[in-house]
Amino acid sequence: MKIALVSPYDFSHPGGVTEHIVHLVPELRRRGAEVKLMAPASGELPGDIEEGEDFYRIGRAFPIPANGSVARITLSFHLSRHISRILEREKFDLIHYHEPLMPALPLTVLRASHTCNVGTFHAYAKSSYAYYYSQRLLRRYHRKLHGRIAVSDPAREFVGHYFPAQYTVVPNGVDLDRFRPGLEPLPQFSDGKVNLLFVGRLEKRKGLGILLRAYIALKQRLPELRLIVVGDGRMREGYEEYIERNRIPDVVMAGYVNPEELPRYHASAHIFCAPNTGKESFGIVLLEAMASGLPVVATDIPGFVQVVAPGRQGMLVRRDDPISLASALNLLVLDPELRRRMAAAGRATALKYSWDSVVDRIVSVYEEALDRYIASTFNPLELLTPLEERKRRRYSWLVPGVRRAGGAG
Repeated sequence: MKIALVSPYDFSHPGGVTEHIVHLVPELRRRGAEVKLMAPASGELPGDIEEGEDFYRIGRAFPIPANGSVARITLSFHLSRHISRILEREKFDLIHYHEPLMPALPLTVLRASHTCNVGTFHAYAKSSYAYYYSQRLLRRYHRKLHGRIAVSDPAREFVGHYFPAQYTVVPNGVDLDRFRPGLEPLPQFSDGKVNLLFVGRLEKRKGLGILLRAYIALKQRLPELRLIVVGDGRMREGYEEYIERNRIPDVVMAGYVNPEELPRYHASAHIFCAPNTGKESFGIVLLEAMASGLPVVATDIPGFVQVVAPGRQGMLVRRDDPISLASALNLLVLDPELRRRMAAAGRATALKYSWDSVVDRIVSVYEEALDRYIASTFNPLELLTPLEERKRRRYSWLVPGVRRAGGAG
């Protein structure tokens, strides 16, 4: 079985979709599939992805404001000939698009594809002008999908509002080997202070400004507190000026942290805080913290309530409300036993999101999509082939012993 994974986003820049694909590749290969990737990339490739036969670097990435953030995508619509040659040469059995209706790479591949197509929709927002004004144009692309995945209920409701169809919810996974309790803390943070950890791009919707206001109030009552900020972005300079101007003590702006080093920041923390204001389809940063054995304090946005049950794995507070945020953090700082109970519950929840189980569910969608694709290209001569032989051909790419339980074939 030969599978192509297609991403619209610059594969050299960190992001949730890229992280998802990086974990999907080895799990599919472990199940016996041959996997290749297509994406724009402005620099080095992440993980174990290698340039050449495994990765097609297509198009030049440009930063485009989108959904309260910046999406680095290729806008070139003159890729058709190049992509058609790739598809003709590779003859993929299935193409899996991440954000299939994003310009320009997924749409171009989808238009040229004559095989089974599966799309995963990652984004969430209350509304989308782009989807609203391009519905008629995009419907013909959407109809070419034989299987549709959404990473959460909010993501499904968002895309389903503009493109009604059947979507299977398959969440993002968490790397339980990387994020786990018991890792060695960073020595500079092992001085007896209570460490709050924030991880995210430094842009308005991630809510760091609200957290800083809550931290100012907390620090006056809890001098043993420290705030560690991991992440970079266009607002970093403004935040640093705000911290300096207000003389806020014990705030560490760590900047960009290598993915291999990030779990040690979690190991150094006592509480994880995600004050995001919205537009998050799924709480992957919460899962990473919970897998590391941290209680979480997060806002009650739709993407986060999918992951955290209030009072169990952590506490949910109103968005844009530094007073509520400070109250929840204050409670956890003063109650180590409550932190321990929530951390244990969070770890138990994170175990349900292992990449192994997540990819099993994705493979199930592949199988159903292949059924639909084969039905749509039905050849009456196939009736001469016994049913079991047709199933064997269709699913022979799944390696015995690692395929999902109860699968066809």
